[in-house]
Amino acid sequence: MSPRPSAYAPPRRTRGAAAAVALGAIFASSLSLVTAPTAVAAETLLSQGKPATASSQEGEGLSAAAAVDGNLTSTRWASQWRDAEWIQVDLGAVQNLSRVVLTWEGAYGKSYEIQVSDNGTDWRTAKTVTGGDGGTDELTISASGRYVRMNGLVRANGYGYSLWEFQVYGSSGGTVPGPGGAVRVAGSQGNWQLTVGGQPYTVKGLTWGPSFADAPKYMPDVKSMGVNTIRTWGTDASSKPLLDTAAANGIRVVNGFWLQPGGGPGSGGCVNYVTDAAYKSNMLTEFAKWVDTYKSHPATLMWNVGNESVLGLQNCYSGTELEAQRNAYTTFVNDVAKKIHSIDPDHPVTSTDAWTGAWPYYKRNAPDLDLYSMNSYGDICGVRQDWEQGGYNKPYIITETGPAGEWEVPNDVNGIPDQKTDVQTAEGYTKAWNCITGHQGVALGATMFHYGIEHDFGGIWFNLLPDGLKRLSYYAVKKAYTGSTSGDNTPPVISNMTVSSATQAPAGGEFTVRADITDPQNDPLTYKIFLSGNYANGDKRLVEAQWRSTGNGTFAVTAPEKLGVWKVYIQAEDGRGNAGIETKSVKVVAPPVTGTNIALTRPTTASSFQASYGDCPCAPGLATDGKDGTRWASDWSDPQWIQVDLGAPKPIRTLQLVWDAAYAKSYEVQVSDDGNNWRTIHTTTTGNGDVDTINASTTARHVRLNLTARGTGWGYSLHEFGIYS
Repeated sequence: MSPRPSAYAPPRRTRGAAAAVALGAIFASSLSLVTAPTAVAAETLLSQGKPATASSQEGEGLSAAAAVDGNLTSTRWASQWRDAEWIQVDLGAVQNLSRVVLTWEGAYGKSYEIQVSDNGTDWRTAKTVTGGDGGTDELTISASGRYVRMNGLVRANGYGYSLWEFQVYGSSGGTVPGPGGAVRVAGSQGNWQLTVGGQPYTVKGLTWGPSFADAPKYMPDVKSMGVNTIRTWGTDASSKPLLDTAAANGIRVVNGFWLQPGGGPGSGGCVNYVTDAAYKSNMLTEFAKWVDTYKSHPATLMWNVGNESVLGLQNCYSGTELEAQRNAYTTFVNDVAKKIHSIDPDHPVTSTDAWTGAWPYYKRNAPDLDLYSMNSYGDICGVRQDWEQGGYNKPYIITETGPAGEWEVPNDVNGIPDQKTDVQTAEGYTKAWNCITGHQGVALGATMFHYGIEHDFGGIWFNLLPDGLKRLSYYAVKKAYTGSTSGDNTPPVISNMTVSSATQAPAGGEFTVRADITDPQNDPLTYKIFLSGNYANGDKRLVEAQWRSTGNGTFAVTAPEKLGVWKVYIQAEDGRGNAGIETKSVKVVAPPVTGTNIALTRPTTASSFQASYGDCPCAPGLATDGKDGTRWASDWSDPQWIQVDLGAPKPIRTLQLVWDAAYAKSYEVQVSDDGNNWRTIHTTTTGNGDVDTINASTTARHVRLNLTARGTGWGYSLHEFGIYS
């Protein structure tokens, strides 16, 4: 089969998008079924090193994990200073429990309960303690469960609850939880619900960004957000760690299967669904293999076939052929659904697109789908209207949603998408969830985008915790799923960000960035300033800029040498794992040169020029027209030259060369009085494509660049060839 993309999934298009280029991040895996371990009679410490979560923590280094790390004297969990607080540990499987030992710090529980649960949701009280006096409480219990919780009722003093260690003992002969019953789309027209083992189930989910191997590191945090479901874009042999860890945390998985084009040719190429029987046969065989592998895994919730392909096919075909391909694709999706049902009748099958205009194709050609799925961002609240007007007879889930994407926001003063603030982004998640839950009986939940940690251009736009730092949007999702973020330390808030000289920051010079920056808990803040060249040179990385603080939320930032529109980011961190991040654009231009540009509109000739390619014709005179949006471009070979006739010998003090991406690595500046006899006044072999400002002290009528080695595989290209007197 064709290789799948390996990067995390980028923003998806909304229901009315005209184009889509969506790369799905697929991390997939092979999962063998989990079998029950053999019972062991001896009492065993079950809790040490297992995932632990709590209702709150007092500060950095006082997390729930510190109470199950085996260190009885140096590390501890501490809650916020309230009565109703809890800490719980996930034993990974249902176990027979015999004893709980609580080693209290000075802030202890006077009254509390020991509770157990099989699923992390429904709790049974195994022991109630009143009149606690601190120290070590050794409690005998007779119960079974996978999760064990200390549920605090009354504190002994004005602090919170604090445990050096929370130890749970029992026999390790419990069983790993089974599938928990079939998953069904139950109900009737307009009154559907998803059920798991006969119990109602609303999808409260996130799309998964970290590597599958890192699932144990991040899944407890996902669980703490109230998430019960995660979505992947692909399923194969690498999925096992993710599925196992999800099951251990009581989380289910929408297992994805990737199909071309997946949003566009950039996502694995184009397939002819009308004629390519081999591709379809290979995919059907491949998908069936993994369905058979994971159909009984306790983490499996449903199967999701394809991602945005009905919309994405427009990037491969047009006209009547596009229509034929869309019908053929959705017919193949139905073939996959039937095959999955024949192997696994206990989990639903869906298919995701990014345009509600895809649903009529599914309605016509894919009756075996159990429900539809949709990726929708800024226009999420319009999905309900389209469903109602379309007369559909299946419910749906939203498989990606969040803040408005690049394709949905107005452009800023520099002509690029104006990214929303952290506050607006958080509001976008809240709005999305309200619109989804508002379509009762039809919308069965969502996996919102994106539990990702990438700290780059796309990560700042969509990730809930870039570089592992939690943003306002992280807490918005947590509040949507749990109903509260009470007790959480929340991120700094940045507002009113402005950039001086936003349309004309001189390359290599300074520009000023300022913003109002506050922290809800008045935590001391540290700052970083980043730059991204995504719009200037396609580099999506965030690189820390050279900057200095001038006080009161104002920063002097050194502009890049490379021309174009850059994004500048203010990142404020509170030292507690949170960050506020805001961004604006800045256009970097050639630095001003004193004097008069005597080359402006003068006769300009060259050894060659491109007559037609991209934005060409790119004649020599375009390098001396005074416009940074035009350029001269040569043939793709060495050597080349371009020269200007100043009309008469004139004093020359400075040359400024504004290169396009196709620059010269080695060149000479030559001058002549007659256009025949040339003398060299400057030579370089280390050109890097930035603006070259060359000091000269000469007099001449003709000035030539003799270009001897290209910096790229293209030719040579200059936006401006300035000669200043």
